[in-house]
Amino acid sequence: MKTFQLEGTAREIVGKKAVRAIRKEGNIPAVLYGSEPVAMPYTGTLNAGDKLVDLGNGKGVIVTDFVVTLEAVRGLIYTPEVFLVELNLRDNKKVMAIVKDIQFHPVTDAILHIDFQEIFAEKPITIEVPVKLQGHSEGVKAGGKLSLEMRKLKVKALYKDIPEQLNIDITNLGLGKTIQVGALQFENLELVNAKNAVVAAVKLTRAARGAAAAAAAKK
Repeated sequence: MKTFQLEGTAREIVGKKAVRAIRKEGNIPAVLYGSEPVAMPYTGTLNAGDKLVDLGNGKGVIVTDFVVTLEAVRGLIYTPEVFLVELNLRDNKKVMAIVKDIQFHPVTDAILHIDFQEIFAEKPITIEVPVKLQGHSEGVKAGGKLSLEMRKLKVKALYKDIPEQLNIDITNLGLGKTIQVGALQFENLELVNAKNAVVAAVKLTRAARGAAAAAAAKK
């Protein structure tokens, strides 16, 4: 996968008033969630912007509040591509992360908040990857219409093994046939979607139905 480099500024002042001020300046509040639980009570040192969230059972997680600019994240958010994010929040100390969630304004579609999840080289992550269909299917040649039902598939893997896109060969996909998740396999990847979910289909068109009926009548 491609890596997107993002600069952020850790913030210690939180709350609704602070968030409104950040947005008024044209910036976006964000949070980085650490995926490594820590023992509670925590005896380590927290950096600026860090806070502890108690998970119960003697465990907690460190989250970091920070701010990014719209220009900085535009190429990360407004694209069909999926990126790993190299996030720099302080003193050139960079962490690898993925976008976990984005909140948009219900009317204007402005970005209200972004959640990031820290990731590690030795731990699998779950992320959606774009699908790309390859080949000219037999069903389309017979007059059918190709339909991509799932533009992204959810995969689980080490981030080093996750491709920029999932290439699916549809050459042998016949008229009225489908490709389901359960029929797909990719090296070092686990597909998380339901096995019976349809990824692509060649649908019968009116012309294809007419041609099939005419061929049947001649027999």
